Amino acid sequence: MRCAHIGRFKPLADFDWRWPEQCDQAAIAELMTLGFLETATNALLVGPSGLGKTTIAQNIAHQAVLRGHTVLFTTAGQLLGELAALDSDSALRRRLRHYASPTLLVIDEVGYLSYSNRHADLLFELISRRHEKKSTLITTNKSFAEWSEVFPNAACVVALIDRLVHHAEIIALKGPSWRHKEAQERAATNARKRKSARSPA
Repeated sequence: MRCAHIGRFKPLADFDWRWPEQCDQAAIAELMTLGFLETATNALLVGPSGLGKTTIAQNIAHQAVLRGHTVLFTTAGQLLGELAALDSDSALRRRLRHYASPTLLVIDEVGYLSYSNRHADLLFELISRRHEKKSTLITTNKSFAEWSEVFPNAACVVALIDRLVHHAEIIALKGPSWRHKEAQERAATNARKRKSARSPA
């Protein structure tokens, strides 16, 4: 579990499936069986921020660890920042092997930042190494048509997406942010408390 870097997360048993306006619970339950790992199929969770994509990915990763698979959970920013900072070919090759080796690699938050052509090339190299060999799970807040905004001017974007979706389960989530909902509820609760405190006994 320490090596997987999954972090703390809410179990799917506590997930509010009623909140997203669109969320294929049956497809997510199927991913939790881990059958996609046996065929080196990728999984892509696509939707706006605050709908539980990271929580779902963490639950799948945790289940894979419990079943004895090697797992590595990282964010796109951490992964690409680390790879781009390496200043020698040998160090880069070693780190690419590190990320290419787990049975399941989870790359969270693709789309929240924009990246250079070098970052795009590094992600393409990593996905190419894993293609049809190991499963990669990606969460993204951007549709694939918008990935050119994430990797502007990168020539490999079309080929990168092509490899990701070649053998992939793509699950779209739609709806307003759960975090925004919780923030509104906290604000309403605090307002009621303040109003109650000001009321005469």
